[in-house]
Amino acid sequence: MAATCWWLIVEGSAGETQADVGLVQSLSQGVADGVGGWRDYGVDPSQFSGTLMRTCERLVKEGRFVPSNPIGILTTSYCELLQNKVPLLGSSTACIVVLDRTSHRLHTANLGDSGFLVVRGGEVVHRSDEQQHYFNTPFQLSIAPPEAEGVVLSDSPDAADSTSFDVQLGDIILTATDGLFDNMPDYMILQELKKLKNANYESIQQTARSIAEQAHELAYDPNYMSPFAQFACDNGLNVRGGKPDDITVLLSIVAEYTD
Repeated sequence: MAATCWWLIVEGSAGETQADVGLVQSLSQGVADGVGGWRDYGVDPSQFSGTLMRTCERLVKEGRFVPSNPIGILTTSYCELLQNKVPLLGSSTACIVVLDRTSHRLHTANLGDSGFLVVRGGEVVHRSDEQQHYFNTPFQLSIAPPEAEGVVLSDSPDAADSTSFDVQLGDIILTATDGLFDNMPDYMILQELKKLKNANYESIQQTARSIAEQAHELAYDPNYMSPFAQFACDNGLNVRGGKPDDITVLLSIVAEYTD
């Protein structure tokens, strides 16, 4: 599986780190989106999401995972964060996909409103389901200070939606944070993916960058009826325009394995 990632910091003041984080490691990839509301309490939301993904990456590198159980990667990583001597406060959504080279199956775990698409022949053939408690409040892993426990939303890794799907050579796997999906509907993403002519790194990188940059541009268009604005209207809110947010896009193509 040839893979690359691209991300944009599209929100925040100078010197502020992004809350979105991408992981690409061998036949696994994932994204985590730190909940920005923690900034109001002096907590950098990127610390939680970044540490979560770096822990996932280490587990994969060490072989401490079963390809068919990406929820296990998420669970072990989250447990390590909980066991830190110095609590790492924050919340994050997470999405992990693992390609089992032996069975040619893609195993996924998605908690919250990040997600993935599998594209074949220019059509979406498999995708994640968004998990929301209520409008604009996704499922999330959290570590809160003792005085806030029970007040801060906190979901179990086991609550992640888990799927398995048979992939084929040439399938495109796109994994991204909600900054993409809130601003670009499927048809726009598919239009960009059609520009992907081959599976070399440069072509994949250029396409991932193009998708992220277009989502960034749409996020700041006040007259654009974005997927987020449409969802808001469906929930009785009079909203129009894009949704400024951090954007992380990971893009992979299923290809022949060579040593």
